[in-house]
Amino acid sequence: MNQQKRTGLALAGVAIVLIVWIVSCAINPVSGKREFMLLTEQDEIAMGQQTDEQIAQTYGIYRDAELEAYIEDLGQRMGKVTHRPNLPYSFKILDTPVVNAFAVPGGYVYFTRGILGYMNNEAELAGVLAHELGHINARHSAQQYSRQTLAQVGLGVGFMLSEKLRQYAGLAQFGVGMLFLSFSRENEREADDLGVDYSMAMDYDANGMATFFETLQRLYPESSASGLPDWFSTHPDPENRVQAVRQRTAATKQQMPGKTFVVNENEYLGKLDGLVFGEDPRQGYVDGNAFYHPTLKFVFPVPTEWNVNNTPAQVQMVSKAQDAAILFTLDDGSSTETSARSFIQQSGATVKQLDAIRINNLAAHRLIADLTSEDQTYGIVSYFIEKEGKVYVFLGYTGQEQFAGYQRTFEQTMSRFSPLTDSKRINVTPNTLSVKKAARSGTARSVLQALGVSESELESTAVMNGFTLDQTIPRGKLVKVVMK
Repeated sequence: MNQQKRTGLALAGVAIVLIVWIVSCAINPVSGKREFMLLTEQDEIAMGQQTDEQIAQTYGIYRDAELEAYIEDLGQRMGKVTHRPNLPYSFKILDTPVVNAFAVPGGYVYFTRGILGYMNNEAELAGVLAHELGHINARHSAQQYSRQTLAQVGLGVGFMLSEKLRQYAGLAQFGVGMLFLSFSRENEREADDLGVDYSMAMDYDANGMATFFETLQRLYPESSASGLPDWFSTHPDPENRVQAVRQRTAATKQQMPGKTFVVNENEYLGKLDGLVFGEDPRQGYVDGNAFYHPTLKFVFPVPTEWNVNNTPAQVQMVSKAQDAAILFTLDDGSSTETSARSFIQQSGATVKQLDAIRINNLAAHRLIADLTSEDQTYGIVSYFIEKEGKVYVFLGYTGQEQFAGYQRTFEQTMSRFSPLTDSKRINVTPNTLSVKKAARSGTARSVLQALGVSESELESTAVMNGFTLDQTIPRGKLVKVVMK
C-alpha cells in the first residue's frame, strides 16, 4: 500500500470516528455534559428487563414478603429524588451470601441477603441504595457498554448508525456479564457523591454510608460459591473514600442548619430477624467429597480438590489446574434421549458414542463427542439422567489433548449420581440472624459472650454489627447473632 492510500485511509478513519462520536453523543442527566453513548434510555430499560430475568434465574430471589416490601418502598421513594425520577425502578434481594449490591441500566437495583446482614441501620441501607442509584443516574454501566461495544466492533459505521443493526448487535449477549464489569474509581467517587445527595434528600444521615464502607473494609472479601463477585470486585475503593463521604455530608449539613437527619437503627434491625445468613444448604451443599441436594433429593461425588460453584441454575466444578470442568444442570427435555439429541443439534457436537444406559436404576443416555468452539476442540462426556420426571444433565469438557486423562474422572462423577434418602442429609436448615437486646451494658465482648457467641466467632460477629470488641455497648441495644 503506498503512502497516499495509507494517508487517505487514516483521514477516512478520523472522519468516521467523528461521525460516530457526533451521532452517538447524549446529554448526561447528572453532569449535563455531552458524552459518547450508544444506548438510548429505552435501550437501557430493555437491557435491564432482560438482564433482570437472567439474574433471577442465575442467582435466585430471596423471598421474605416484609423485607422485600420494605426495600421496594424505600427504593421507589428515593428514585423520585434522583436526576431520573421517571425510570421504572425495581429493587430485589438476591438469595446469596455474597456481600454486594449492584445496579444495571434501566433502573434495576439488587441487594444480596449477604450485604443486608452486614448493615446496621436504615441510614446505611439508604446510603448504599443511593450509591447504586447514582450509578444508574450517571449512566455508568451504559457508558461501559458503549465503550466495550466500540472496542469490539472497531469503526463499524453501519453498526453505529443503523438503528436496525443496533437492535441485533449484542444487547442480549451482554446480559449478566455486566455485573462483572468493575467501575472506575472516578465512577465510584461520583456515585458516592450522588449517594450523599440522594440519601440526605430523603432526610437520612449520609454518614451511614461512610460507616458501612468502614465495615466493608474490615470484612475480608472472601470468594463465594455463588459465583457473584463481592463489593470490592465491582466497586473499586477510591482514595480517601470514607473521609470524602463524611466531608460532603458535613458540608451539606452546614447548608441546612437545624435540619434533623435520621439513622433508624431499630427500624432496620427489626426487619433482619430470621434472615438466612451464609450458605443455604437447602439449595445444595458440599460435604466431604459429595454434593447433596436435600430439596431435589439427589447426591453425586465431587472430584478431589475440584472447586465447586453452586448457583440456583447450575453446579460448576472446576479442576485444580483449571483445565477441565463439569457442569450440572436441569434440562427441560421430555426424556433423556430428547435432551441428548437436542444438545447435539444445538452445539454441533461430533458424536463418537451415544448409548442408552441405566445409572443407579435410573434411565440415562451417555454421550461422548468432540465439540469445536472458535479455534479450539474440546473432548466432552455428557450424561442425561431422568429422575422423578426431571432430566438432569452433566457436561464434562476439557481440551482434546487432556481428554484421555480426564474422561475417567468425568464418568466417575456422573455414573454415581443417585437418589438421596438419608434423612440427616435431607433435613438440613440454614443459619439465620437473630436480633437480641443487650441485657446489660458492657464491652461488646462481654455482651456477645452473654448472648452465647463462641470465642472463635466474637470478632466476625463484632464486624457484622459494626463495632469493635472493646467498644461499650449500652443496655437494650439491638445486636445481631448467628443462630445455627
